[in-house]
Amino acid sequence: MRLLSILLLILISCTSKNDAAKMQGKIIYLNLNAEPTNLNPITSTDVYATSVQSYLLDRLMDRDPDTLEWQPGIAESFEVSEDGLTYTFKIREGVKFHDGQPLTVEDVKFSFDVHFMEEYAAVHSRSYFEKFESPTILDERTIQFTAKEKYHQNLEVIASMMQILPKHVYGDPKEGRKLTKKVVGEGPYKLKEWEKGKRIILEKNPDWYGASLAHNEGKHNFDRIIFRFVKEKNTAIEMLKKGRLDYIDMSNDPEAYMKKTSGPVWESELEKHKVDILTPKPYIYIGMNLKHPIFKDLKVRKAFAMLVNRELIAEKFYYNMWEVMSGPTYRHSEYADPDLEPIPYDPEGALKLLKQAGWSDSDKDGVLDKMIDGKKTPLRFQLTTGSKERMPIYAMIKEDAKKKGVDIDIKLIEWNSLVQLLNERNFETVALGWGGGMLNWDPKQIWHSSSMADGGSNYVSYSNKEVDALIDKAKGILDKEKRKPVLHEIYRKIAADVPYIFMLNQKSTLYANRKHIKMPKPAFKYSLGMEYWTVE
Repeated sequence: MRLLSILLLILISCTSKNDAAKMQGKIIYLNLNAEPTNLNPITSTDVYATSVQSYLLDRLMDRDPDTLEWQPGIAESFEVSEDGLTYTFKIREGVKFHDGQPLTVEDVKFSFDVHFMEEYAAVHSRSYFEKFESPTILDERTIQFTAKEKYHQNLEVIASMMQILPKHVYGDPKEGRKLTKKVVGEGPYKLKEWEKGKRIILEKNPDWYGASLAHNEGKHNFDRIIFRFVKEKNTAIEMLKKGRLDYIDMSNDPEAYMKKTSGPVWESELEKHKVDILTPKPYIYIGMNLKHPIFKDLKVRKAFAMLVNRELIAEKFYYNMWEVMSGPTYRHSEYADPDLEPIPYDPEGALKLLKQAGWSDSDKDGVLDKMIDGKKTPLRFQLTTGSKERMPIYAMIKEDAKKKGVDIDIKLIEWNSLVQLLNERNFETVALGWGGGMLNWDPKQIWHSSSMADGGSNYVSYSNKEVDALIDKAKGILDKEKRKPVLHEIYRKIAADVPYIFMLNQKSTLYANRKHIKMPKPAFKYSLGMEYWTVE
């Protein structure tokens, strides 16, 4: 009788869960590798916040995932002047924010101007919009943007990078900065709940204007999107197997993709994909704080790079599904100089360079040292990372460096703390990664000296006047074929300065999902097309 009672309780529990699932509708469980620091669309800077915001906020225009042709969004149409400096958008009628307020041209103008409000200090995004004058409202539905100069990304910046925000919510910076757990947008989903440390829940927006547009047919089929914050890759795989996640990106973990995606559950309930998408590829790097006394010396930076066996790392940890980089964008980008080879792994050459720079083991303690500013300084520094999964890689780097008298302390910290250190420029070296970025590479955000300011993305304080001038020159060359040689030169100069150890970049996209997730195809030409996914 006791066993029967237990079985009945289990049956009732399962039935209740199934009934609850039916009541909630179609749900997809996604994973963020870390919890966002905040969700404020003006002040947030991390990729995790961006991932969530992409469902909540729309832009003026959209792109076809197979052709990249422009499609209407908040703007129903646009015109570009013959000289390529004036961009006029007709704003769609009937668009509402999540709080029910109508979207107006005033909101569009504010969404541009907010990047220059000192109270928000949105330096990380300002560099993109500083190429324009403040927009002019022509009538109640028409707004015009005038560029200060020709730039090959002008239309891209205004049409698809600028998130449209409600002025009545964010217009007062004193109050707007406080909205770290709230997002009011006009996108296909609303923010329902952020349960700190556990999950973020998005709910389908029944008033989304885009549902009536023909080119959006088949998009946004889930009633809820639930983000979990699972840092451990093995945990994420187990959660996928148990149905607590529906999709995981495995591009950063080819080893797991190769070794942990087989067995009965994979045959019956799960599937994996390896796809090639024509978008810029993310990469991982070790950045050196160029204001630190040790790393001001180019010979030290280059020697450090020569102590890192990237070929072995690519083979051992990435199954050669990632490739060794030679410079500041992914290796097979059309903007990367194809003739430039990566800095080789050469421990003896590294030691020779360090000796040329004045480093020696004067006290025979196994660590090189040098007099800097009148003080004996050991060649000892901290490598800070937020990635527990990559700790074996950094441990290998530490051991290789130790053999040549370089003492590295590996420090693992939480993502939020790491972001704070970056913003404060309070680190010695840091192990991080960049996403792929825009299709047409613009190095300014990361490599121009103007991005060194607090809040900018030039965390390592890289400054080269020649590179600055070339970046400024490249942005005004509208013809891609004429722009390429300039970007190749930028690529070579940055690589020669070794501000980063450019580690590896992704080659293919790897992911896994539960089979009840249905998709029109594993990938589109320029994206996975997750907006077209549904659940059976």
